[in-house]
Amino acid sequence: MISSAKLTAPPPLLQVKGISKSYGSQLGCQGISFSVRPGEVMGIVGESGSGKSTLLACISGRLQPDTGSLIYNMKDRGPVDVLALSEPERRRLARTDWGIVHQNPRDGLRMDVTAGGNVGERPMTIGARHYGNIRSEAQDWLDKVEIDLFRTDDKPKTFSGGMQQRLQIARNLATRPRLVFMDEPTGGLDVSVQARLLDLLRGLVRELGLAVIIVTHDLAVVRLLADRLMVMQRGQVIEEGLTDQVLDDPHHPYTQLLVSSVLQA
Repeated sequence: MISSAKLTAPPPLLQVKGISKSYGSQLGCQGISFSVRPGEVMGIVGESGSGKSTLLACISGRLQPDTGSLIYNMKDRGPVDVLALSEPERRRLARTDWGIVHQNPRDGLRMDVTAGGNVGERPMTIGARHYGNIRSEAQDWLDKVEIDLFRTDDKPKTFSGGMQQRLQIARNLATRPRLVFMDEPTGGLDVSVQARLLDLLRGLVRELGLAVIIVTHDLAVVRLLADRLMVMQRGQVIEEGLTDQVLDDPHHPYTQLLVSSVLQA
């Protein structure tokens, strides 16, 4: 007999409550609420201007929302409103227990620092100081993301776009964060590179038990990676649910249009 304790779902890692953001008279996103549990991948899709990027910027700490709260279950303090933390506390959270993968890897890498140095900087933020250990750990992560170790001392500006993106992922995961934000992580890459990167991401998410919030316009990406899906239009969530249910049986006319446009492409 299975005990009731084993049937109890873990508490949410992040609870997004009523997040809204406007730019003057222009609405970015309005009244968005959802939660993400440990090890869960939440996909957010919508066309350009739907508000998905604004929402991600608000919940990842890059943009201050007008209203709402972000309750994060911190390791040492339990649930706290991230928006109520001091600026140094938010920066430390972003450098340690969170990660963010930008669409353009140049926004998430130091292009004139070596690949090993880019990855090694993250462990240093949580106290790592031994050069040999830091370099060894950096190389372990480069290997995980399929970057040849002879490129350890090469700078990212000498890498292809796909390699830069893999390096950015390694840099973010080096502190073993529990929550990772991804903003169009396969955008701008050709189809074969996208497929390789998606396979890599799917493996790392499962291996590390990551909670992920991923924003994309590509329904194939969320079908492969996301457990649950939110569809946004004009700053609001118009449909949400399990990814396969939303994509296979969309109810809202806008979601139906998104799905049918992919099928007809």
